[in-house]
Amino acid sequence: MQKVDYIIVGGGYAGIFFAHQLLTAGKSFKLFAGGAQGASHVSAGVVNPVVLKKFTTFWLAQEQINCLKMTITEMESYTGKQFHIDEPVCRIFHDDNEKKLWEKKQATDALSPFLSLEFTKLDVVNNEYGIGTVLQSGRLDVQSFFSSLSEFLNENGNLKHEIFDYKLLDAGSSVYMNLEYSKIIFCEGMGVLKNPFFCQLPVQANKGHHLKVKLSSELNISATLKKKHFLFSLRDGNYYYGGTYDRHQLDEGINPSAVEELESGLKQMYPHEYLTTEINYGFRPTVGDRRPILGAHETYKNMYVFNGLGARGILNGSYFAKVLFQHTESGSPLPAEVDLKRFTVR
Repeated sequence: MQKVDYIIVGGGYAGIFFAHQLLTAGKSFKLFAGGAQGASHVSAGVVNPVVLKKFTTFWLAQEQINCLKMTITEMESYTGKQFHIDEPVCRIFHDDNEKKLWEKKQATDALSPFLSLEFTKLDVVNNEYGIGTVLQSGRLDVQSFFSSLSEFLNENGNLKHEIFDYKLLDAGSSVYMNLEYSKIIFCEGMGVLKNPFFCQLPVQANKGHHLKVKLSSELNISATLKKKHFLFSLRDGNYYYGGTYDRHQLDEGINPSAVEELESGLKQMYPHEYLTTEINYGFRPTVGDRRPILGAHETYKNMYVFNGLGARGILNGSYFAKVLFQHTESGSPLPAEVDLKRFTVR
């Protein structure tokens, strides 16, 4: 029997960022990452502190940005790889009213750290009313992020490429197969609905599609463009365009209506020929109150859930992995806004 401090179930943003907390604290652990890849692995990787529909920010935006910067620096240091892309998000205005709203919001204390007042224009895309730059924004190279961290964890004996079998878990004795653990963290995304310990959580799927396209005229800019969806270059010469949000068509497979939405949006901003080379989709784990879910099981107090990161998986994952680790190690109270008890205690 091998003793470990932690078992992590799930290899998306939640699981990887929690593994980082364990690595930096010198904890022993095994991370189970078998089965199909989740939404994290096909995400855009955009780091954006602004809700670009109405130019608002969100709860703990600056704190999350600061935490992510430190976390990524540490990760890049011990993996020896670079996956942060310092290219800002640039919002293409739909009309002059949007530009005026941007200027109005920029003058507020909440948005001034994130909205630039320097507007630009580009020749290769439709941007009659100009483009605003989101400060402190950027992007992760998602493929490099997961491959670099998986390689590092594998080399250090932390990674198990196996599907976690709930039937083999003896929760009362804190034993899974040949592992005796002190704590176990379930970071499964939509997989939580098959978890017999946490399947009642109100996690809702939000299906997102994106396209990979080849553009006939290159953008030749170091930025992520956003009008209806995000557009940015990839390492393989393709461009990412997406993603959609759908709470209703939740079947497996590509939905033609989502593809039509993406093609329409791309044509509105990019007036040149392009070729679609790939279509991908994933199911984001979301919560009705738009807050992650963290906390311990009612019966098994050393069993925790870390879920509901939604469309901001990178920012939520990095910040709340640290919050959860401080809770599991030192008993630091969880913020009421993310505590599992908001759904289990009446």
